[in-house]
Amino acid sequence: MGLNLAGLFEFGQFVPSSLASLEAKNPAVNAFLSGILAVVIASPCTAPFMGASLGLALGLPTLQALLIFVALGVGMALPFLAASWSPALARALPRPGAWMDTFRRAMAFPMFATVVWLVWVLGQQSGINGAGALLALLVALALVLWSFTLHRQSRWIAASISIAILALLTGAIGKNVIQVQTLSSASNSERWQTWSPDKVAQLLAANTPVFIDFTAAWCVTCQYNKQNALADEAVLSDFDAKKVTLLRADWTRRDPVITAALAQLGRNGVPVYVLQAPGRPPVVFSEILSSSELRAAVAALNN
Repeated sequence: MGLNLAGLFEFGQFVPSSLASLEAKNPAVNAFLSGILAVVIASPCTAPFMGASLGLALGLPTLQALLIFVALGVGMALPFLAASWSPALARALPRPGAWMDTFRRAMAFPMFATVVWLVWVLGQQSGINGAGALLALLVALALVLWSFTLHRQSRWIAASISIAILALLTGAIGKNVIQVQTLSSASNSERWQTWSPDKVAQLLAANTPVFIDFTAAWCVTCQYNKQNALADEAVLSDFDAKKVTLLRADWTRRDPVITAALAQLGRNGVPVYVLQAPGRPPVVFSEILSSSELRAAVAALNN
């Protein structure tokens, strides 16, 4: 998508001519299909912000869950409704022109930035070899796409060579992309230990409180909390003072054991943060952690 937005190649006509003519003859159908397209395009971009809402909705009764989805739908439709209700607002919108092509090409860079993030997520699972292999395959794929933009006989010669290169690379290094790198305590700092149900049971039986970080490499909120509240020196000092053992449960690859533990807490996604102490019910924190929230919960352990 980034290469297409940057102008390397153009998509062909994917919509059947019969459907295109139907849209032109029926404004209501056109508006409905345009709305579907807008939601399909916008929904992935809302993931870091709407993930918590969707996770909450899935655990609510049917009527309350539907109300959350209705609110999301109204929010996505609101710009269109506002423009249709207010002619002045519609007139204030930019008119079609050359700026649209400039804007299109500029939007390639957020796509490339997304690729950088996704390669980083893959690197957490497949290591540097997996990330490097994927980058090499992406370059080869870009070469294939470019070769089809050439003209006449050179197109087929370049396309044949580039497709052969992509096939050879896929066979030679493709396995590195899907090869799972063992996630061990090496991925944790010395302060954090790898979570397991048995370890939690052993620590609680030894009268030791535990704090569990259910996380994943692809979770933006998880990474934010790791760099802020969970890295706060005052919070870490409080953990040390109360002798709280820190455990990290990595759900990057959807570990079924971690999934079961999340279900027991009434959750079906990450991040989830839990403070457990012998003889006390688990304390489940908000998804956006604050240092004050953590410190208050830790201070109450001996009360």
